[in-house]
Amino acid sequence: MDLIVRKARLADDKPLMDVGVSDGKFAAIEPHLPDGGAKEIFAEGRVLIPGLVEGHLHLEKALIKDRMPNRSGTLQEAIAVTGKLKPTFSAEDIYERARTALTWLVRNGSTHLRAESEFDPSQGFVGFEVTLALKQEFKHCLDIQICAFPQEGIFKVPGTEQMMHQALRSGADVCGGIPYNDTDPHQHIDLLFRLAKEYGVSLDVHQDFADDADAMSIEYLARKTIQEGYEGRVVVGHLTALGAVEPERQKSLCSLIADAGISVMCLPATDLHLGGRNDAYNVRRALTPVRALRKAGVNVCLASNNIRNAFTPYNNGDVMQIGMLAVAACHLGGADDLPTVLPMLTVNPAKALELKGYGIEVGNEADMVLLDTYRVEDAVIDQPEKLYVFKRGKLTVQRSVSVQCTYF
Repeated sequence: MDLIVRKARLADDKPLMDVGVSDGKFAAIEPHLPDGGAKEIFAEGRVLIPGLVEGHLHLEKALIKDRMPNRSGTLQEAIAVTGKLKPTFSAEDIYERARTALTWLVRNGSTHLRAESEFDPSQGFVGFEVTLALKQEFKHCLDIQICAFPQEGIFKVPGTEQMMHQALRSGADVCGGIPYNDTDPHQHIDLLFRLAKEYGVSLDVHQDFADDADAMSIEYLARKTIQEGYEGRVVVGHLTALGAVEPERQKSLCSLIADAGISVMCLPATDLHLGGRNDAYNVRRALTPVRALRKAGVNVCLASNNIRNAFTPYNNGDVMQIGMLAVAACHLGGADDLPTVLPMLTVNPAKALELKGYGIEVGNEADMVLLDTYRVEDAVIDQPEKLYVFKRGKLTVQRSVSVQCTYF
């Protein structure tokens, strides 16, 4: 074995395991492996999880919160402020900020990322091209999928449809969309499916990001997904308006989303910050209804969306903190709910991103994180240090923890 992690906790109801790695893949998972690993790490009962999956993040907009602050905290001002700033971004500027954000992700245990890479006629492809370069630069420690994302809409910004074609020809892995920010949401969705089918890619859609349910298009998207045979190949982010739908209608929509195999990315940091801004009292959480979606059988995930910009003026690249935020905000702290949170940061987004060979199983790629905690159920609420991070069996991050307490 190239590596053996000894006495690791993979599940709370199972014995500790030795995890062996060879040629970048999990080669053996047994109660005791023979001595002889080229490198051995003694977990001593600590929790070993698959690499964390950051399923939705805008790199080009990271770390710009002080350049033109969003004073009102609304989605409308966030879009307006960022629209003014984007034409000022140089390739060097985007590279430095995005590289910093990626470094934070790696240090905090992410081994996979889907980057929502924006372009439009006003800024061109500068951010998209930088993201393509960073995908190669970070491939030894982070697998990056690039989503071609038209933030400003398609039909309302002439020239964007041609740019979508160019991006999908030039290396984008996924076709993105934003129906609520275009002239006709249904026309926008129809075009997304034409593009996705033409280039043989999946869809990632910013969907129904609003406090109210007046102009939702999720039903149209779900029925279109089934009609086009795209079950399991569509991810939606935000979907906050679904939380404003009356219970019976919401239950029906959640079932339809499940039937369509659509994965939902809940983005609590952004959505809590921007949502409910017009509520004078009893301010809404303005989040997608995670528990209702999960109950209906929908694959629900958690992701960051942004790091320190007009949409989200905080975050440090640690998706485990997003999980902790969701525990409180989405009512996931109960005995039956808490065990569902860690999968929303690992196996669920891995499914949404259609990752192959993910998870701690023999034959899969050896992407894993050793946490400084001893129960899987407590992995999120403990917010433990990530002691070791491995990408395809290679050590990418190592921390030593030394704490001294003096009591008076």
